[in-house]
Amino acid sequence: MLRTSASRVLDDSDRDEVLALLDTDPVANVFVASRVRSVGLNPARLGGQMWGFGPRGALVSLCYAGANLVPINAGPEAVHAFAERARKQGRRCSSIVGPAEAVGRLWERLEPHWGRARAIRWAQPVMATAARPPVPADPLVRRVRPEEFETLLPACVAMFTEEVGVSPNLGDGGALYRTRVSELIRIGRSYARIEGGRVVFKAEIGAVTPQACQIQGVWVHPDLRGRGYAVSGMAAVVEAALDCFAPLVTLYVNDFNHSARAVYRRVGFREVDTFMSVLF
Repeated sequence: MLRTSASRVLDDSDRDEVLALLDTDPVANVFVASRVRSVGLNPARLGGQMWGFGPRGALVSLCYAGANLVPINAGPEAVHAFAERARKQGRRCSSIVGPAEAVGRLWERLEPHWGRARAIRWAQPVMATAARPPVPADPLVRRVRPEEFETLLPACVAMFTEEVGVSPNLGDGGALYRTRVSELIRIGRSYARIEGGRVVFKAEIGAVTPQACQIQGVWVHPDLRGRGYAVSGMAAVVEAALDCFAPLVTLYVNDFNHSARAVYRRVGFREVDTFMSVLF
């Protein structure tokens, strides 16, 4: 029988305890840990709330509730508490994402109240590497320059639409997405091979902590797929990530994307966990 312990909204006074919990699994928690390290726990800066389960000084679990709903170290009792808060608050997120077991339990409790999802990615292997790639890196993959924003943006939109199933330009006309793409370029975490004004390959390092960083947005121009650009491009990005950002590089991928998984394995990634995503 589940206890009815409630979750609570955390604030900056909980920051050290939150980071200590996040750091127990730097791969699974890299996205949320990166956000907390950057802006703290004030909802206005964080872009959402951080919910905690467990008393002050003895936090057991967390749940980031922003554009994504992300359970962290959440067992059955914590999932119950987070689901109750999410149900009462109403759906504000565009996805639920995180460790497959916790997300599955959370969605089982929320689906009767939130309705059908647009798509469910039941198994998304989480992959990681701490080693230099065993294949040659593409020497033409480099950091994208600010003046190349308009060249890169269509490739980013194409990648997002292909991966998620909807365009990032819906809703606000793409304003938030444009801001995020621009920000990653500005801080030197957007990489691409650009030839003749065309993006051949691109990827971003979307989250960074002292322990790990996460690659996202991997894309090769459709006319150029199958020619090895993904392998050499990813090798270049992994080398840059290890040199400039963190000692461990991670990403997650849909289980049905066999070609991408094969690319990542060739670059040195190994599967270490499984995520699940519920998309609205």
